Amino acid sequence: MTFAEAPSLDPDLTAPAPRVAVESPVQEPPRAGTAIWRFLTRFIALLDRQPPALLWLEMLLIVPAIGYADYATGYEVSVVLLYSVPILVMVRFADQKAAVFTALLCALTWWWADEESGHHYTTAFHQTWETAVRLAYFLIFVLCGVSVKERIALLRRARQLEREIIRISEREQHRIGQDLHDGLCQYFAAVGCSVGSVKARLERAASPEAPAVQEIQDLILDGVQQTRALARGLFPVQNDEWGLPSALDELAASASRLQGIRCTFTSNASTAPIRNDCATHLFRIAQEALSNAIRHGAATEATIRLLFTNAALLLAVEDNGTGFVTADQDQRGLGLTIMHYRAREIGGRMTIGNRTDRGASVSCHVPLASIHTAS
Repeated sequence: MTFAEAPSLDPDLTAPAPRVAVESPVQEPPRAGTAIWRFLTRFIALLDRQPPALLWLEMLLIVPAIGYADYATGYEVSVVLLYSVPILVMVRFADQKAAVFTALLCALTWWWADEESGHHYTTAFHQTWETAVRLAYFLIFVLCGVSVKERIALLRRARQLEREIIRISEREQHRIGQDLHDGLCQYFAAVGCSVGSVKARLERAASPEAPAVQEIQDLILDGVQQTRALARGLFPVQNDEWGLPSALDELAASASRLQGIRCTFTSNASTAPIRNDCATHLFRIAQEALSNAIRHGAATEATIRLLFTNAALLLAVEDNGTGFVTADQDQRGLGLTIMHYRAREIGGRMTIGNRTDRGASVSCHVPLASIHTAS
């Protein structure tokens, strides 16, 4: 779909959404798993910023320390998994050559610890074979680590490209919306004024053509209103506290007036402002869900809800249409994929499915910490 298919009314044509004040949301205390994840994230970021020389120094200290632990525990106890730590660290924060060198150093260190701890082999070939097998084991760690690193890099690049595509799309829609409002709307308004002057002259002359000119003027004014609605839909959310509720209210009113569907909007509002980028993503999710209900679900009624709780924000769009034919995620359209992407960008979680009675239900849960502006 195109975003212009679900336009919203011009702010001059619709009253703002009702504002119902509620208590400021209270943040829940962070969970233990979240605190550990934040610590690991900060630790990894710290390792990313350290110079390569310090990384090599750390590796040259860690490998002998593991070798001494291997020697102290004796050859009966294997600490081979500990050797994978410096190897994977070098894979993650250095390059493949550095990781291969570390694997070779780990193999030699293991051989030394095994020899010094009193492990006696029956033949020299047996000792050489065991050392070669251990080196191959470490090299497998290198190959697996490099493969995972490359996969993560590809996924990160894909996310960056998705983010750039969405950013360019929003920027172009903003530009087109401004061009429509400042260019075409003003042109139509000028034509309407000229037609009004012609109509006035015809009415003074009692011409029978005056009603036809009046009809033309009405059509032009209606075109101006629809063009303003399209322009408003291309860049709908104002950068203020009530931008999102007002935009969603206008979206519901526009759908009721232009799309032949009875659409309502309800919200308990919020006293805390929402970041403009998050508000835009949420509006686009609601816009896409409403468009799917009209185009594919043949819905005649729809409800948009924006509810704030102490922990999260809920955006829900429900309709009485035919619902989704399949829940297969591999067969979902581009619109649903973009909705999931927008939800991930603001730290939210999408839930898409069918209602128990009839119709579809699309909801997005977003933690308040992800959407509120800094105070």
